Amino acid sequence: MTFDPRTIATPVYKALSQLRSPYDQALNQTQSVSEKKVYYDHMKEQKNQAVELYTYLSTWGLMRLRAEEMALDKSKPGEPPLSLKKKAETSQYGKLEVIQYYFQCLEKLADSQTIKNLGGKQGLEVLHKLGTDDYLGLTGLGLALAQEFSFWATAVYHDISGED
Repeated sequence: MTFDPRTIATPVYKALSQLRSPYDQALNQTQSVSEKKVYYDHMKEQKNQAVELYTYLSTWGLMRLRAEEMALDKSKPGEPPLSLKKKAETSQYGKLEVIQYYFQCLEKLADSQTIKNLGGKQGLEVLHKLGTDDYLGLTGLGLALAQEFSFWATAVYHDISGED
């Protein structure tokens, strides 16, 4: 069996492009300078999080990243979803979105019965229940995926510059 590097690159490119697209459209459609800044800053937050994923993972691991996602998610069950503008205005929401897309990509790439719902609310429990070999294997795949997020973030967000 031959390994095709596009197996990892393609879902990452698509995920980051989908993540950026609605904010890019909103940025281009608004006339307000202050609203433009809100959308631009949100995309900058997304880019920075995608670039920093590898460093976070290699230092803290998958379980802490999943716990970080849970800490950033301030939504309550039964609440209506936030509007695009509200998401852009909410501090650290761009980080949350990137982490959510990361775990969705990881689950898709892992393609295993034991790793279902990794991107869902039970994701931390799924990681906790994995055997050592499965967890270490998933971590290796996760690190490779994080490298792709870092690379593709600089390509997809090429016109977004500066750090927080």
